[in-house]
Amino acid sequence: MSSKLDRRIKYTRMVLKESMMQLLKEKPISSITVKELCGMADINRSTFYSHYSDPYDLLTQIEEEIIQDMNETLMSYNLNHDEEALLMVEKIVEYVAANSDVCETLFSEHGDPSFKKRVMTVAHDHTVKSWVNSYAVEDPKVSEYVSLFAISGSIHILEIWLKNGMDKSPKQMAEIINNLTNKGLSSFGV
Repeated sequence: MSSKLDRRIKYTRMVLKESMMQLLKEKPISSITVKELCGMADINRSTFYSHYSDPYDLLTQIEEEIIQDMNETLMSYNLNHDEEALLMVEKIVEYVAANSDVCETLFSEHGDPSFKKRVMTVAHDHTVKSWVNSYAVEDPKVSEYVSLFAISGSIHILEIWLKNGMDKSPKQMAEIINNLTNKGLSSFGV
C-alpha cells in the first residue's frame, strides 16, 4: 500500500471518528445515520462502507482502540506495592484526562453502556485484583461486591470530574480514588 493511500485511509477514519464523537454529544448512537456521518465528515457513503458496516461498527472500533490503548498503557506497571497501586490509578486518571473529550462523550448518556463496563473490566484487571488480594477477602462473592463497588464508584467519580472540567489534577483524583478504595470515608476524617 502506498503511503499516500495509507495517509488517505488514516484521514478518512479520523474524520469519521471525529464526526461520530460530535454527533454522540447531541444524540444516542441509535439516532445517528451513515448519511449524517458522511455529510459531517465530507465523504461519500461508499467510502464509509469501505471502512465500516454501520455507525455501530464505527463506534465499536473507536471503543476498541481506547480499550487496547488503555491496556497497553497500564501493562507496563506492576501492582505489588501500595505506591505502585496509587501510580496505576494515577495513570488511569491521566489517560482519561488526555482523552477527556472522547471519554466524556463515551461515558455520557448517549454513549454505549457496554463501554463503561469494558473500561471497568480493564481497571479491575489492573487495580482492584491487587486491592482485594492485599486485604485477603476470602469469600469470592464479597470480593466481587468489593470490586464492583470500587470500580463503579471510580468510573462515576471520573465521569463527574470530566463534567466539572477536570477541576482537580489527575494526581489529586488518583489520591481520592485510592483513599476511598483503601480506607473508605474514614480517609477524609469523616
